[in-house]
Amino acid sequence: MTSTPRQLSHDPLWPRAGSWPAFDGTADAVLLGVPTWRTSLSPTGAHATPAAIREALPRYGTTLMGPPIVDLDEVLRIADAGDVAEPDGSEGEARAISRVRELSEATELVIALGGDNSLTYPVALGARATGLITFDAHFDLRDGISNGTPVRRLVEDTPAASSSTTAVDPTRIVQIGIADFANSAAYAQRAADWGIRVITLDELRRRGIDDVAAEALEIAGAGSDPRVHLDIDVDVCDRSVAPGCPASVPGGLQAWELRALTRAVAADPRVVSADLAEVDATADADDARTVRLAALCVLELLAGLASRP
Repeated sequence: MTSTPRQLSHDPLWPRAGSWPAFDGTADAVLLGVPTWRTSLSPTGAHATPAAIREALPRYGTTLMGPPIVDLDEVLRIADAGDVAEPDGSEGEARAISRVRELSEATELVIALGGDNSLTYPVALGARATGLITFDAHFDLRDGISNGTPVRRLVEDTPAASSSTTAVDPTRIVQIGIADFANSAAYAQRAADWGIRVITLDELRRRGIDDVAAEALEIAGAGSDPRVHLDIDVDVCDRSVAPGCPASVPGGLQAWELRALTRAVAADPRVVSADLAEVDATADADDARTVRLAALCVLELLAGLASRP
């Protein structure tokens, strides 16, 4: 559980987010810290971010203005499963896969708090994802093992520890927000060769959030037993709203766009897991705007879950 920070006022008629009980085996949604950071291509303190997001959550309420007015705490059972200890390296990945597997079998939605983007690999495997949607300025298709490799690894390197029979089919991967001047031609060609659906930042803005979200879910959620993982790399956002993301660039998504995309995708019951990645809480602005945006994305994921049929 996260206690309400001392500086925040107390009002019994204004409940705050984040004071959720420890996971006891049943919940509609569960938070799990996966503080990966050791293989990051950029120096990062992302391992401090799960705690920072939990500290930021009580700055917000749990009520959707609707109509109708909905209190998330009244319609969802939300729990916190703590953190995976030392999730980097092969042993750490195995621990993360196992813990996510356990939680995904008992909940509708696992929300993993990163950590750099390397957490996407064990979280998606643990949730037995068959499809992947990323909000990211970057392809994450590099060779090797780092925060720049999770999408390639999900396609090529599924380990025995995942208990999966196949890797993620690249034709069930949709990458939204890919930006100019943030990638190489070689990795763009790799995505094209593999049949990954790439929706650039410009295309997203031209078509609109609802249209893009619907296409992404149709592709990633195809098949007889679809299980979609959503990777929210906050560096898809404009640097003015995400200064705590080492690789964010000017001209990325605005905060409202990321929030709206997150809720739209999370509203689909095929989405079984999500992660928040690439926020370095130790490098954030003094007003903690990046961490607070990540906390709001947690609430948008819950709002999407609450709106499911």
